[in-house]
Amino acid sequence: MTQNWIEVGLLEDIPYLGSRVVKTSGTDIAIFKTGTGAIFALEDKCPHKGGPLSQGIVHGKSVSCPLHNWNISLESGEALGADSGCSHIIATQIKGDKIFLEIPDLAKTTDKATGTDG
Repeated sequence: MTQNWIEVGLLEDIPYLGSRVVKTSGTDIAIFKTGTGAIFALEDKCPHKGGPLSQGIVHGKSVSCPLHNWNISLESGEALGADSGCSHIIATQIKGDKIFLEIPDLAKTTDKATGTDG
């Protein structure tokens, strides 16, 4: 499957310790900004019960699922601690002040990032 880099918004669109959601035809993608300004993207689905990670609390380089408080690594998508499971990570790239995601051809974006503050 061919990968494409898709522009999804500006760095300033995502607050520190917050997130935004990019809707695609395949799945929703959550884009997170840490307290230091690092950008990460995961499928917006907790590996436990499918909770919307974009509505969770960002702390360090992880996010807590809003449903059952599972902590998910933003770097690997892996559940932390005694929990196990993984959310699919999406490659990110920053060019100037723009955020790009690497997504499959089949998951064409339907709109720019929309959001929730974490």
